[in-house]
Amino acid sequence: MIIKQLSVFLENKAGRLTELTGILGRAGINMTALSIADTSEFGIIRTVVSDPEKALQILKEHNFSVSLTDVVCLTTPNKPGALARALEILSVEGISIEYMYAFSIGEEAFIIMKTEDINRTIQVLKENDMHLVKAAELNNK
Repeated sequence: MIIKQLSVFLENKAGRLTELTGILGRAGINMTALSIADTSEFGIIRTVVSDPEKALQILKEHNFSVSLTDVVCLTTPNKPGALARALEILSVEGISIEYMYAFSIGEEAFIIMKTEDINRTIQVLKENDMHLVKAAELNNK
């Protein structure tokens, strides 16, 4: 249930994101989900990829500042209130969310989240009949 997410620090320079995605593409690594947060000097790219270990190695070889982070991916119906229900479950259990990003495909929404305690998050969501996506499933969507 734990998914390895790449976190990459990029300077805010024209072409750096193109370089990053080109390197991954040429290595045959697919990006399933992507989030970009930026400041005036750098951006943080968070991405779920088809082969996180290979991506980590290749990006380090190209002098990118990159790390792997454990996240989970929850799927809910793509309907109003579905995310609120999941967040309420975590809130009641005292689990804080450090960050999250989401996307939807048809009738399903996928919520990728980093919490303070990934294993507890998985336990609580499973106990409440919430569906967590495995990395292999996410990469086949």
